[in-house]
Amino acid sequence: MRIDLVTLFPELFTNFLATSFVGRAIERSILATRFQSPREFGLGKHLSVDDTPYGGGSGMLMRVDCLVSAMEALDAKAAAADEPKATRVLLTPQGRRFDQRAAIAYAERPALMLICGRYEGFDERVRAFVDEELSLGDFVMTGGEVAAMAVIEASVRLLPGVLGNEASTVEESHHPANDGLLEYAHYTRPVEFRGMRVPDVLQQGHHAQIAKWRREQALERTRTRRPDLPLPPPPPPPDKKRKKKA
Repeated sequence: MRIDLVTLFPELFTNFLATSFVGRAIERSILATRFQSPREFGLGKHLSVDDTPYGGGSGMLMRVDCLVSAMEALDAKAAAADEPKATRVLLTPQGRRFDQRAAIAYAERPALMLICGRYEGFDERVRAFVDEELSLGDFVMTGGEVAAMAVIEASVRLLPGVLGNEASTVEESHHPANDGLLEYAHYTRPVEFRGMRVPDVLQQGHHAQIAKWRREQALERTRTRRPDLPLPPPPPPPDKKRKKKA
């Protein structure tokens, strides 16, 4: 997988891309990254990439020409290296909300381009040059770099060979294979800590009972902690009809 980043501050990613499993993914050539600063296409003596908004208003807007030139420069580098063109993703609080399904979908794509805004925002015409718009949630940050790191971490951990136990990415919160439920409670040693004990069912080693307990825990947690999330339909009642004797 390749992730291209359009950002004015590539240095913000230095430690992030060298740390933990993201760093290991790069070391193992599972992940490759490429940066392009819009500043290289800035105007004037100071290579300006922003300007005042038409109609007035507070703040400065990133220019459409500088951003689009940065995107096209990354596409040109990919083409020169005979690499796939990246899906362009604009990070903006007006985009669709990022979730686990999106992370799974991104992990299956050969290349992503994450476009990080700054200042008050960007020229509206930038939207015409991207494939998707993405938001971390209903809040606003100064720039898109932190959001880009979240997208990278959530997606890269799903790539084959990145985590030691790939099954762990399925048995976790929001995964479609778990009906999108919140993950059940986990415990480890000690068995008792300040009056709080590990549930007996987890200590008995009965796999069917453990699976049933975990499913009930996931349903209850989702119901109480995230009532906005849909619950799966209940299983059909068991067939009480007895087979006729031959």
